[in-house]
Amino acid sequence: MTPQSSPPTAPGTLPLERPEGASSSRPDTQWARVRGTASSPLGRVLLLTVGFKLVVSVLGTAAAGWLWVLDTAGTIVLVVALGYLLARLVGLLQRRLLWRVRRKLVLSYIFIGFVPIVLIVSFFLLAALLMLGIVTSSLVQLSFEDVVDDATGLAATAAVDLRRPEGVADVGTLLDRRLRVVAERYPLASIAFVPKVGDSAASAIGGAIAGPWRHTDGPPAFPSWLEDTGSGIVMTAREGRRSVVARGAETLDVGGRVYAVVVDLPIAGTVVERIESANGIELTEAIVERPVSESETAVAVPAAAEQRVALSPRDGNAVVDGGGGLPWVLFFDLLEWSTGMTGRGSVSFQVQPSAFLGPVVRGGDFGFASDLLIVLMALSVMFLTIEAVALVMGFALARSITGAVHELFTGTERVRGGDFSHRIQVEARDQLGELAGSFNAMTGSIGDLLKQAEEKRRLEEELRIARDIQMSLLPAGTVSFPGLAVNAMCRPAREVGGDYYEFVSLGEHRIGVLVADVSGKGTSAAFYMAELKGLILSLSQIYQSPKRLLMEVNKILSGSLDNRTFITMTYAVVDQEARTLTYARAGHTPMIYVPADGHAGGRSQVLIPDGLVVGLHLEGIEEKFAGLLEECTLPIAAGDLFVLFTDGITEAMNEESDLFGEERLSHLLEEHAHLPSDELRERILGDVEAFVGGAEQHDDMTIVLLRIEEQLSGGPAATTDE
Repeated sequence: MTPQSSPPTAPGTLPLERPEGASSSRPDTQWARVRGTASSPLGRVLLLTVGFKLVVSVLGTAAAGWLWVLDTAGTIVLVVALGYLLARLVGLLQRRLLWRVRRKLVLSYIFIGFVPIVLIVSFFLLAALLMLGIVTSSLVQLSFEDVVDDATGLAATAAVDLRRPEGVADVGTLLDRRLRVVAERYPLASIAFVPKVGDSAASAIGGAIAGPWRHTDGPPAFPSWLEDTGSGIVMTAREGRRSVVARGAETLDVGGRVYAVVVDLPIAGTVVERIESANGIELTEAIVERPVSESETAVAVPAAAEQRVALSPRDGNAVVDGGGGLPWVLFFDLLEWSTGMTGRGSVSFQVQPSAFLGPVVRGGDFGFASDLLIVLMALSVMFLTIEAVALVMGFALARSITGAVHELFTGTERVRGGDFSHRIQVEARDQLGELAGSFNAMTGSIGDLLKQAEEKRRLEEELRIARDIQMSLLPAGTVSFPGLAVNAMCRPAREVGGDYYEFVSLGEHRIGVLVADVSGKGTSAAFYMAELKGLILSLSQIYQSPKRLLMEVNKILSGSLDNRTFITMTYAVVDQEARTLTYARAGHTPMIYVPADGHAGGRSQVLIPDGLVVGLHLEGIEEKFAGLLEECTLPIAAGDLFVLFTDGITEAMNEESDLFGEERLSHLLEEHAHLPSDELRERILGDVEAFVGGAEQHDDMTIVLLRIEEQLSGGPAATTDE
């Protein structure tokens, strides 16, 4: 591409529009060309052809034969013309879609990496989900059938015993004995010996029952359809509580009298737990529909026919809303005991893949594994094919980029060497061509960029001076106060910061200590910190109570801070004469108290009284602030250590985004509380720096150490050694 001359630009600007007179390949120009096709010879031919075909269509069979020949020719012309227009439209869409370099790279990534991965992952997930659902459904079905078989077997065994001559004489004892055999597996099992309805001789003898029969109001009657044996899943109800029950029955003839042994095994409690543990699932509920009798075939089944029954042994009769598993549904046949008809029921359960696949993998069949291997090989071939096609398309797209990028790289190397007169050439009809013009214009603005760099250095120097001024607002040197060793440090994250600490003399035996943190960083936080210093120095001489002082500070600052700024602070007053420390905390980080070795075991205590941040713009904030603020008083003794800090210490973050934390700081203070204050401070900072490593400091760090020394009878007011 030949460099074009560009119009003059303002100093410090880079012209982003194409220089006047340059050739255009922008999509809007291409759309203009397409719109102009209607007035071109091709467009006029198409309009005439369409009009001629409309006339022939209107004439229909009345048209002459030669007109139909021309109509066929016109159809051919339309097909060719439309094909030509379609080709131009495809080319236009391609240029419009791929004009930006970003779109080319994104499209390459989609074809090479994203599409194959999404296809493969989606396929395997869907296949695994389907297979898992089918297998677990079969296992649950088999588990239900096993329970029905157990009920049928128990009924048959009891019937064999009752057929003996002495069986009917002692029915109750025999039924109890049979229940004891299955009591461990089915603690809710119930069994009944009932006469056939209409058999007066059998009814005279009566029946017998054994078991709890908690799932129904009474033992089931001998149904008319039962001839030999019968079994299935039934639904029972008692006092509005529904249950799903596996029922088995066996008929027997004793002395010409017909009876039935009916066994009910409720699918609940330990039975459900056994099914869940054996199959790696969690049963939730069963939905059962009352079968339709012959008298109801002509009418719709009422909505009440569908009923839900909880199966989970954890929530009693409440339906369990499981979490974490894959939901699935199993359909089964539901027996209507009174008529012998069957309806439909379903069981909702959740598959726990880890619980289900563990036994399968450990004890699986290698034949099944070989089938899976074949499937995986087929999928691998498909994956390689898709990847090969994607790579070819990716290389084709990248080839159009690499040549222009090479020219751009050569130009940047020349400019980096100081040759600002060099102009690059890029042969491309896309965004790279536009970039060439912008790059050539940019080389003429390097001098302005150098001026901007000089201005930046000037601003950095001014920020350095501002940092020095801010640091001068903090107490300098070591504070000297009778019976108290004080050491402090503030390290801003930027040139200036929002952390602040202060020591205020309140008389011969009292000193106030403040640690505050203005939200945010930078110059705005520094200005608010300077304003806070003036307030503290003036108000501390008026209000002796930490709580009252913080209330007055909040009253003043809540009207002067902007809506996005607030201040957290902790203010403590040490009274050497009363041997107490009184403090209040306005949303600040906790204060850590390490008692002397012989006091409270020397274990650190994290002191977190209630309190709201200062400066919020809320309705009624003064009353809320005063109501939440809590003032506490602690007795002090020689050797006690109090540590006040800002969140820049405990929230120092390493490269793995782990925080230093209050717990680590507390253990550090317990271990090294015996060190002098200046050594302890350096030890804390050293451990924080070692924890952070190469990570950037994210917030200002401030720490104040107060160590109580022996009580003195008097002494001068607090002073600061410069």
